[in-house]
Amino acid sequence: MSEWFVPRFGSKNFRIGVGILFLPYTGMVMSFAAWGSFAANFSLERLGAICILYFLALGISAHYLDSLGSKTKPWGVLPKKYTWIISLLSLAGAFVIGLYYAFLDSSLLFPIGIAESFFLFAYNLEWFKGKFHNNTVFVISWGVLPVLAGSAIQTNTITIETLLMASLAGVLSYILIKTSRAYKELKRQSADYSNICKKEIVLKIISIGVIVSTISYFILRQA
Repeated sequence: MSEWFVPRFGSKNFRIGVGILFLPYTGMVMSFAAWGSFAANFSLERLGAICILYFLALGISAHYLDSLGSKTKPWGVLPKKYTWIISLLSLAGAFVIGLYYAFLDSSLLFPIGIAESFFLFAYNLEWFKGKFHNNTVFVISWGVLPVLAGSAIQTNTITIETLLMASLAGVLSYILIKTSRAYKELKRQSADYSNICKKEIVLKIISIGVIVSTISYFILRQA
């Protein structure tokens, strides 16, 4: 509840409801999906669709599943029934969007969606004794695949430019997760505040920097 992305106002339930979405990191993933769309002469409708898809699938569903699967229970013990309902309804909404465009003309969304769905459950619920709850899976599912999905929904192709953007997204995701894990460990150890603050600044720069630069590029493209 003391994390920098959790509101300092409102009721406890409101603060948990907003905080559990990890909005800066969710916005970063949505930005990566937009990067894939930017690799072509994109459709605004499809750009909006892929961003909404990732907000539903990762921003809501994955984070709510993580609150169930995490051994540390950072948000406390939430009601399992309602947590499952919120997660599955959000995921269903993402599936509706993805399947619509996949069947329409973007068949590459099928393999990407299957991979993302597997990682969503395996990573966040720590299936197979947590073998998929690692940095590599995080980088693939939160960094690389969103860029590929953004390109697939627009042109049903993966270009060299798309792969380069996916690589950059992967690098940024890796730095983010490594920093995040170190940041959490320092907080658990009640380490020196200055060391914690340094890690927090890195997290802010990466996530907010990606979001702001993506929005800025979008505005310039539309101008």
